[in-house]
Amino acid sequence: MAGDTHADRARFAAMTEGTREDWAIIAGHFMPFAGKLADRLIAHLTLLDGDYGGFPVDRLQHSLQTATRAHRDGRDEDYIVMALLHDIGDTLCSYNHPDMAAAILKPFVSEELHWICAQHGVFQGYYFFHHLGLDRDMREHFRGHPHFEACAEFCEKYDQAAFDPAYDTAPLSFFEPMLRRVTAAPKNSMYVKKTETA
Repeated sequence: MAGDTHADRARFAAMTEGTREDWAIIAGHFMPFAGKLADRLIAHLTLLDGDYGGFPVDRLQHSLQTATRAHRDGRDEDYIVMALLHDIGDTLCSYNHPDMAAAILKPFVSEELHWICAQHGVFQGYYFFHHLGLDRDMREHFRGHPHFEACAEFCEKYDQAAFDPAYDTAPLSFFEPMLRRVTAAPKNSMYVKKTETA
């Protein structure tokens, strides 16, 4: 990080040599860095702008349109942010993009929303796999899972329907406050202490 001095850094060469003081320094850097996650996500979403991949709308517009449809349907902020980020992995994880989005979201959303995001690729395949010589019913392997219907609904109502160039899609700036709120409060992370409940 620019501006770091040796005094701002731990002194070990291997973690086995680390001290409480070293880890206090590292922990002091973690929260400010983690607090800028939303900025990094917004920057990465903007990389999808203009990337059509042959689709009728670019990848950013698809993400925004999916989130817009979820918002207009009355979904809560966690759901809307999941809809916004569901394809953020397209550029770096071309063969498994749902995994990247799900990993980003996991600390911040419910197990159900995490599962929807992680599995939306195979569920979305229902709408096009048969055109590529693949099994459109691949999602049936998950039939009976508690979140099967919720994932099928996400794809039907929001994801597969979000390729309309004429749709009145909200801009990224509309979703930015939601993204900041959701990513400001991790619910599930090994790096966050659990509070004791009576």
